[in-house]
Amino acid sequence: MKEKDIYSELSSIRSLMERSSKFISLSGLSGILAGIYALIGAGIAYKLVYSGNAGLGYRDFYINEPLILWQLFFIAATVLVLSLITGVWLTIRQARKKGENVWNPVSKRLLVNMSIPLFTGGFFILILLLRGEYGIIAPSCLIFYGLALIAGSHYTFSDVKWLGFFEIVLGLAAALLPGYGIVFWTIGFSLLHIIYGSVMHFKYNK
Repeated sequence: MKEKDIYSELSSIRSLMERSSKFISLSGLSGILAGIYALIGAGIAYKLVYSGNAGLGYRDFYINEPLILWQLFFIAATVLVLSLITGVWLTIRQARKKGENVWNPVSKRLLVNMSIPLFTGGFFILILLLRGEYGIIAPSCLIFYGLALIAGSHYTFSDVKWLGFFEIVLGLAAALLPGYGIVFWTIGFSLLHIIYGSVMHFKYNK
């Protein structure tokens, strides 16, 4: 067997093993669009929070206003729903291009492993809302999201793990500076997603 044929055979085996152990149909474009949705949401939230106040200085006066709080919650929920719908649609499209079944044992394990920290974080954030601990909601969002990415990275591209680490670091920084929660939230869910999505798109989805 020629060296070229051996290399081709090894590449085929490697590709088959990767398909059986990792979900490789994640769309980089969905990360970019999720970041854009978050950026738009952050812009609206900024106007609500900093209305009549110049700059991005330390602010905590708004956290005791229920109306603004629920408006922020609605904005975050809208960004989440739009990101999920876009992500599912583009992932299905990407899977079809690669001839991969989007709902397979690997994608199920990916979903289960990500769901545990996401649902735990969701309930924890609801508890914080009920108790009025608004200052650490943004850090909690970032930290639990980062943990979910790291947990799911075992079943998809390793790049996802690094995004998770960055999200956790941002969450810890946001916990140290709770008055800047909206800034860290914007960096974590907008800027990092756009960078990550761009890297994924040009690295895997071309």
